[in-house]
Amino acid sequence: MEILNFALMSAGSLFAIINPLAAVPTFFAMTPENTEAERLRMARTACVTATGVLILFAVTGNALFSVLGITIAAFQMAGGLLLLLVSLDNLRAKRSGVQETEEEKAAGAEKADVSITPLAIPMLSGPGAITTAILLASRAKTIVYDGILFLLFLTVGLASYLIFRVAIKKASKINPIVMNITTRLMGLMLAATAVQFIIDGVKKAFFH
Repeated sequence: MEILNFALMSAGSLFAIINPLAAVPTFFAMTPENTEAERLRMARTACVTATGVLILFAVTGNALFSVLGITIAAFQMAGGLLLLLVSLDNLRAKRSGVQETEEEKAAGAEKADVSITPLAIPMLSGPGAITTAILLASRAKTIVYDGILFLLFLTVGLASYLIFRVAIKKASKINPIVMNITTRLMGLMLAATAVQFIIDGVKKAFFH
C-alpha cells in the first residue's frame, strides 16, 4: 500500500508540475509558421529531452546536495515553497513565471526550432519540475521505489508527447474552458504536494 501511495503521489505531482496541457497554447504561439510535421518533431524532441533532464537530476540531486552542504530537509522546505508559488498561478489558470518568463516566450517565437529551449527547458523541465524530481527521488526508500519513479518519468514524458500530438492534430477543437479547469485541478494537486514537502522538511529538520 505504501508503494502504491508513493506511485500515485509521484505521478500526480509530476504531471501537475509539468502540466503539458497548459504549455500547449504557448507552444502554438511560438510556432505559427511551422507545419504539423515540424510541430510534432519539436514536441517529440522536447518531451524526450525534458524526461532525460528530470531523470538526470533525480539521480544526481542528492549527491549534489552533499557536495554543496545542503540538507534534504532544507531543500524539501525550499522546494515546497517553490512548488506552492507555481500552484497558486495554476489555480488562476495561468502558467507560472517559475515555469517560463515572457522574455523566454518572446525569444522562443523568434526561433526556428523551440524544442530544446524554451519548450523542453524551462517550460516542461524547469526549476519546479527539477525540484519535484529531486524531492521524489529523496523519498524513494529502495531500488523498487527508484524503479517505479524511473518508469513514471518515462510515462509522464510519453503522456506529455501524446497530449501535444492530439493538440497539434486537433488544434481547432481545443476547448479553452476545459484546459483552464484542468490547469486549476493540477494546481490544487500541486499545492497539496507542495505542502506535504514542506511538512516533511520541517519534520526532518526539527523532529529527527
